[in-house]
Amino acid sequence: MPTIVVHVMPKPEILDPQGKAVGNALPRLGFEGFASVRQGKRFELTVDGDVTEEILDKAREAAETMLSNPVIEDVVAVEVVDS
Repeated sequence: MPTIVVHVMPKPEILDPQGKAVGNALPRLGFEGFASVRQGKRFELTVDGDVTEEILDKAREAAETMLSNPVIEDVVAVEVVDS
């Protein structure tokens, strides 16, 4: 079954305390060279049958209206991946 993956990230102007905490911990754990970290969300929508343009449009609408909070988050990708 195909899967539609939706990636949601906080808007750039929104503080990201989880990303900041991870970013601060990386060098302490020996992971150097990263300037910053932003933490987002990933949703996987499994589709019965083929992914049609109509299904993809519904996934985009769900991403913008339900899977993300448009006040503080951006939907950065809606993509189909193989099962």
